[in-house]
Amino acid sequence: MPWLILFISAVLEAVWATALGASDGLSEPVASMVFFIAMILSMIGLSRAAKHIPIGVAYAVWTGTGAALTVAWAMATGGEAASALKVLFLAGIIGCIAGLKLSKPSPAENGPVHRGPED
Repeated sequence: MPWLILFISAVLEAVWATALGASDGLSEPVASMVFFIAMILSMIGLSRAAKHIPIGVAYAVWTGTGAALTVAWAMATGGEAASALKVLFLAGIIGCIAGLKLSKPSPAENGPVHRGPED
């Protein structure tokens, strides 16, 4: 379940990044509202996933997935020019994300992440 939450949070990261671009410096009300709502939900999801996935891995997967989806959406909608190199590098990011997910879990990934006595 933490991985699903992390992926949904990464999708929301792409949503808020796209909405930020559409908000014209936060002057467009609808795009600005989508930006703030998606950003808050994305951060909540990242924080929940990071209780079970080490923060380094969670953050790398979250940012990588969000960035790849943002660029892919921009290319698909014509907001950014597509090229073979961009597609190749996006595939590389996706491959690295899959590698992080498929790599052997550390002991911390087998249960909640404990950071100290205050947990």
